Amino acid sequence: MSGNITFTMVKPTAVANGDMGNIIAKIIEGGFKVKALKYTRLSKAEAQTFYAVHKERPFYDGLTDFMSSGPIIAAVLEKDGAVAAYRDFIGATNPADAREGSIRKLYGTSIEANAVHGSDSDENALIEAKFFFADREWF
Repeated sequence: MSGNITFTMVKPTAVANGDMGNIIAKIIEGGFKVKALKYTRLSKAEAQTFYAVHKERPFYDGLTDFMSSGPIIAAVLEKDGAVAAYRDFIGATNPADAREGSIRKLYGTSIEANAVHGSDSDENALIEAKFFFADREWF
């Protein structure tokens, strides 16, 4: 599966703003196949574990507070070259710099509340997907 899957989360602000359906529809319209999908909420400890790679960064506490502040949508997506394709599709981290029509331009409100997470490598996509989904939950 490596190379053909990526992991995404619709972040708490986008969920709270009611954008989750539009975001999932846009992902599907972009040619990504949904392999797993879950409406859930991260505890602070789970957010800290998920984002442990950023533990030494100055934004870590704010990020984990934000990501545990409300429900999220977690999803595994499939497409050839999924990680690179999805990162291009969602746009720049800062919505102000994101390409017109990208998910982050349309639904992001700040660098932190940029609507969606996207895996940064094939290896991390698999790690992140397995953090949320058991093998029996992928289709």
